[in-house]
Amino acid sequence: MTNVRIDSKARRGRFLSPLPLTGLLGLLGLATLAACGGGGGSSGTEPEAGAWTTGDLHVHTVQSDDSRTTQTLDFVLGKAFATHGLDWMAVTNHLRSSKYDNNGTLLAAPVAFGYGMDAYELPRVKALQSAGTYDKKLIFSGFEWDTPTHDHMGIGIFDGSATLTSSARAAQEFQYVFTTGDESLFKAEDVARWKAKYSQRTNTTAADALKGIAWLKENYPDSSYALINHPSRNPGKYTIADFRQMNDLAPKIVFAIEGMVGNQMEPDRGGYTSAYIDANKPNRTYGGTDYVVAQLGGVWDALLGEGRRIWNVANSDSHFEIDAAGNSSGYYPGEYAKNYVWQSKDSVGMAGLLNSLRAGRSFGVFGDLINALDFTASGSAGTAAMGQELVANAGQTVTVKIRFKSPPVNNYQRPVNSGNTGNMVPKVHHVDLIVGDVGAKAVPGTPAYDVATNPSTRVLKRFTSADWTLGSDGYYSITTTLTASKSQYFRLRGTNLAEDVAGLSAGGEPLADPRVSTTDNATRHDQINDRNYGSLWFYSNPIFVSVK
Repeated sequence: MTNVRIDSKARRGRFLSPLPLTGLLGLLGLATLAACGGGGGSSGTEPEAGAWTTGDLHVHTVQSDDSRTTQTLDFVLGKAFATHGLDWMAVTNHLRSSKYDNNGTLLAAPVAFGYGMDAYELPRVKALQSAGTYDKKLIFSGFEWDTPTHDHMGIGIFDGSATLTSSARAAQEFQYVFTTGDESLFKAEDVARWKAKYSQRTNTTAADALKGIAWLKENYPDSSYALINHPSRNPGKYTIADFRQMNDLAPKIVFAIEGMVGNQMEPDRGGYTSAYIDANKPNRTYGGTDYVVAQLGGVWDALLGEGRRIWNVANSDSHFEIDAAGNSSGYYPGEYAKNYVWQSKDSVGMAGLLNSLRAGRSFGVFGDLINALDFTASGSAGTAAMGQELVANAGQTVTVKIRFKSPPVNNYQRPVNSGNTGNMVPKVHHVDLIVGDVGAKAVPGTPAYDVATNPSTRVLKRFTSADWTLGSDGYYSITTTLTASKSQYFRLRGTNLAEDVAGLSAGGEPLADPRVSTTDNATRHDQINDRNYGSLWFYSNPIFVSVK
């Protein structure tokens, strides 16, 4: 075992034998959850009972105006659950107008999406599940909000307490107040009621965006979320002060950033189409990941360095994969991007999922680079897992355990979308244990509120195949120790890339993803797919170690 001080430079270590860990169970919605060490987070020696579940928080159907008529609700659900085996999924169409029903049939007149959700989306899901189709899956409806002056936010609003259900009524009211949709899209009786309730619509300024979040906090404080989608896709749409302000306003609602973005099949990875100039380097993806999360010591690390519980998630942002005109957009739900979310035995259904997401009990992965991850920190006070906090005394030894597993093959196809698997075996080249100091929370109105870096963040240790052992259960295991001297957070990232790969990585850091500009459609699609599968990453959420 190697003793590693938390202020040391990255260096290699030895390894210990693995501990048993049940793999991905995928049992969200089932009554029985197996005992699994993957969750960690216990004060005793017994593993936490629960299961890893997989899902996607950002998926579109034909009811979104930038989707395609082939992207019907039934088609998307089939891709997510029958083809790619997800456990849960959010349908998140744009909060604009619905021009089609679930089947791609043109409506007589467009309606506000809140009504389309109510008339088509929710009843169809209910009918399928009542008939036994996807009845063991968790399917819920949210929407993607054109947030005033910013880019998009993925919103979920739920009625109930112990049992949560998607609220079309809330979506309709939110859409009227906080978007610019024409009044003709709404029912006249609803408009009359809302006009009596609100002095005006609130949909143009940055202050209006905060009012929308405040509305969620006032009306659905425990049963809503607001996910910051593709934050750096367009220059100037979000600043770190925006993130801080939103999180300060409603920490139980604004608790996650879509760092591992969707739309990966676009020529500009993630749909990040800003001009390829130095000024727009923050508006690129790096290994498919938004600069906010991909930059070591950048925005995400600055937020974590204040002890903020703001997490990273991975989504598909599926609109369509390849259309009849040869345009490409994104992979289907579960095909390329996955969120793995730990749910304890007592944390099931929508309320349980929301609690686990809010608690950061999750990690994101591209291209099935891994399909299980056990990451814990242990000391005399117990054990903490992703999203949790371990309290330690100064000078105390903390033991960090990392266990991961990769599937035999991933979903790489050649040609893309052909159904012909490429028999690609995902293989982790190295795993980075990243550390950053935790200090005081930045105060609004001070210069610190605009600081978007955390200079203390660094790769504490880089592990390669020389540092891990393979157990009979298929898990690679690493154990290392460190001496606690100050309050810090620890997070993981891993990749299939070597440390220096021309155009893709340098010194272990991801480089900006190149654009694929080949004219021939089929060739371009395969080159995009090769680009994406050639640069795979996973990111864990952090463990906080607070030194008293």
